[in-house]
Amino acid sequence: MRVYLPATIAMLRDLESSGEFRARSGTAFALTPALREAYVSGSDEELEYAALLDAARASLRLIAAEEKGEPRRVVVSADVSGVTLRPDLDAPVVRIGGPIPLSAVAAIHVDAPEAAEAVAAAAAVIDAADLGDPDAEFTLGDAEDHELAWYAPQELPFLLELL
Repeated sequence: MRVYLPATIAMLRDLESSGEFRARSGTAFALTPALREAYVSGSDEELEYAALLDAARASLRLIAAEEKGEPRRVVVSADVSGVTLRPDLDAPVVRIGGPIPLSAVAAIHVDAPEAAEAVAAAAAVIDAADLGDPDAEFTLGDAEDHELAWYAPQELPFLLELL
């Protein structure tokens, strides 16, 4: 199953050095039956993109938790087996069983440098946005207006060198 893993730049550095990705609490996002039911229509590609966007929002929470993190959302997409559905949480949430080898990574999605200011502001108000604060939701929307850039796994060393 293709999963979308929220991450940070620091987690990408760990992926490069260890050759494995360790998802926080094993949390990932995917096109699940619950996600499919949540939408009236949409192709698999559109629904997978919705799962990727949920992972990008979760990346904001990881950024907010880092003391000196780089304010750029990161999502690692990977093909894994042994995924546990979590319909008790949000529709696309799944759990993975352990570290994911770099060889299972399909792509890496990262904000461009020009998104950093909006991402930093969104990370600062992500909890308030979750609680329905309209100003925080507006700030979150500014960050989500930025598209994530796509990188192949073999480009990871070059991506990190450019940061």
